[in-house]
Amino acid sequence: MGRRRFAAAGGSEATTACASPQSIDVHHHIAPRFFIEAVGPERLVNTYPGSRKAAYEWSPAMAIEDMDRGGTATAVTSLYAAHHLSELRDPSRVARLCNEYAARMRQDFPGRFGVFACLPMPDVEASLKEIEYALDVLKADGIYMVTSYGSQWLGDASFAPVFEELNRRKAVLYTHPVVPRFAVDLIADVPDTVIEINTDTTRAIASMLFGGTAGRSPDLDIIWSHGGGTLLPVIERFTRLAQRPQLAARLPRGILHELQRFYYDVAQVAHPVPMAALRKMVPLSQILFGTDFTFRTATEINEGLAQCGLTAQELRAIQRDNALRLLPQLKTVQVT
Repeated sequence: MGRRRFAAAGGSEATTACASPQSIDVHHHIAPRFFIEAVGPERLVNTYPGSRKAAYEWSPAMAIEDMDRGGTATAVTSLYAAHHLSELRDPSRVARLCNEYAARMRQDFPGRFGVFACLPMPDVEASLKEIEYALDVLKADGIYMVTSYGSQWLGDASFAPVFEELNRRKAVLYTHPVVPRFAVDLIADVPDTVIEINTDTTRAIASMLFGGTAGRSPDLDIIWSHGGGTLLPVIERFTRLAQRPQLAARLPRGILHELQRFYYDVAQVAHPVPMAALRKMVPLSQILFGTDFTFRTATEINEGLAQCGLTAQELRAIQRDNALRLLPQLKTVQVT
């Protein structure tokens, strides 16, 4: 994508206003104009409360402004509303354009952006080709998938070739939930995104665990959004279910081993109650900073983390050090 075309799609020059930004945001959405127009901005606004900013206002400059204000050095980007790719006339082409756009952002704003490349799922063959292009040509930092595609969650057997390839490459997989089709308008006056977004992450985790994909992918690092969604309240149920012989055989290292090696971002979990529960379940090393921009801001997440009783060392681990250990190739702004 040429610079003129990139600028027309929302690119612009920006400078770092914050003296010493340090956080690495692994949950940061981009909304290229050509993708939004292909899906339909009004459709997005009507479906997802709070999405007007993403649908009509997003630009790299807007992203950097929020990053600077909230002390974010680098944001690893993922496509907003990526599940709509499968509804487009040519999902593979649009996914490729979106990934090239993200790579161009990284090039045009050195040190400020990384790339989680989207896939034209549920097309497995096309997704395998995009994995190769994204990781080998674009040098993406990882791959991005949503938690479900229609009635298929990530642990679906038909997706096995994708996970075999990601595991072979020892890749990082970032995931983001969607509202499944059967869970629309269930409760009056309660947006679907309030409950179902988090619940779909839990469904995806269950499918990965009990379908055997997690156990077969020991070299794949997976990031779950929003602290794992509604996972924490069902841990007891999961551990009991994992005792069934058929399911235990699919988890040779045990269910807690898998749950504790996953990574979890703090977007919408920067609150004392869920943070305390998350820290009971996993080591601090598995918790990553994430904002869910444009739906939330870096400042809001930092303000929430400040209420969680974290030491300065623990806060730095979440905001920066854990992500650098997972994604050491990130070239971030130097901090003192």
